[in-house]
Amino acid sequence: MRRPYKKPIVTASPDIKIPEPHLSKLVILLLKRLTRLYLFLFMGVAKIILQEDRYLFEAFERALAGKSRCILAFRHPNGGEPQLLTWFFLSKLRKLAAKKGVRFAQAPHSVFVYSYDVIRWGGWVSRFIMPGIGAMPIYHAKLDSKSMVRIFNSIINGPYPLALAPEGKVSYMTDSVPRLEQGVIRIGFQAAERLVENGIDCPLEILPLSIHFRFGSWGHFTLEWLLRKIERVCGFYRRGRRKLPFTERVRQCMDYVLKANETRYQIKGGTVDGNNTPLPFEMRLEKVVYAALETAERIMDAKSDGDILTRMHRVNQMCWDRIYIPGMEDFKGSTQVEQGIMDLQAGEAWYAGRHIGLVELCWYFRVPLPQNEATLHAKVEYAQNLWDFANRSMGGAFKNRVNIFPRRVILQAAPVINLSERLSAYKSDKKSTIATTLSDLEQSYRDCIDTVAKVKDFFNK
Repeated sequence: MRRPYKKPIVTASPDIKIPEPHLSKLVILLLKRLTRLYLFLFMGVAKIILQEDRYLFEAFERALAGKSRCILAFRHPNGGEPQLLTWFFLSKLRKLAAKKGVRFAQAPHSVFVYSYDVIRWGGWVSRFIMPGIGAMPIYHAKLDSKSMVRIFNSIINGPYPLALAPEGKVSYMTDSVPRLEQGVIRIGFQAAERLVENGIDCPLEILPLSIHFRFGSWGHFTLEWLLRKIERVCGFYRRGRRKLPFTERVRQCMDYVLKANETRYQIKGGTVDGNNTPLPFEMRLEKVVYAALETAERIMDAKSDGDILTRMHRVNQMCWDRIYIPGMEDFKGSTQVEQGIMDLQAGEAWYAGRHIGLVELCWYFRVPLPQNEATLHAKVEYAQNLWDFANRSMGGAFKNRVNIFPRRVILQAAPVINLSERLSAYKSDKKSTIATTLSDLEQSYRDCIDTVAKVKDFFNK
């Protein structure tokens, strides 16, 4: 019997079930064989360069020998870092370390922590691979004691480093550190306490790792292609038209998309301090962020307390829970009316999620426009984010993001932060010690960014 209503763009489905995280020899073998091809075809990575390799080698050597427990805190600006690092640890790290005289007690690997969102939008491939490499899912905005038990057990039992991104989600910015969440530090100190309680005499270390993309001559060509793509969707591209400098081309498209969103959300223009100076782009974009978030909250009837990202994670979780309904098996045999209502609610959640996707990108996109003399990688990153701004304004999502292929990827490691040495300070004043340690981690990333920027290399031009 046909349903008497038009199906929405998505339908309500049972929540996705995946196996417990484990190490599958088959999955790891497939990754070793196929991930390099994946990286080449979908990320264009030609060469991976490891700088300050002693920090990475020594941290893995200690962890794999059971002499320490390690949390690998990696930057997450582009989206493909977990795939890249997984392949690098499985296929390259041991060989590179051996060249420097470092021998690991066992084959190197790292278990990643990822958001449950990944297995929802990532399809069957992510649902097959993620559990088989020991990766552990966690919710951003929902109490998840089962996942936390897995994470602590993984750290305490070792031997593989636990890899997670202190930024929480993709941050879209390589040469700045927009925001770090306290989760990695809190988990680290709690794990250090449990090591002591379990009589395990070894330090818990956080290893900062920053990841940077660099582009060669192909980058100039593909940047031009991406700029034309942006100009087309904004209505500015005309064949034979005189080409403006980079900054002017980007500014006119950026202004157009921003004005379209201001019209969409009925945002009135403003001036600085009441004079005739118009608001800068960053302040206008912030108004769009709040308007989009409030729109999504109204659709989902969500609370509006907390900071921007807390509210964003809350609504995003509500959206996914309407599309992939926890306990959905209870609705087996339900009437068409009940199913139809759930489908419509899932459709509403999908539309609310489009507003949240815009919030997520725009919160990080409030940065100055690169000038004409800026480095190629700065221009590429801004153009990628500008396309994403236009794309998400039209209802797109992260999977529709356009990433220009890098010529090199630089992995820049920093000295480990020993949390066990700070444990007494943590017990005396948790809040202050967490804040100080998080600040030290942020400074480690800034030092990595500065170091990479100073490298005299063609690909920095």
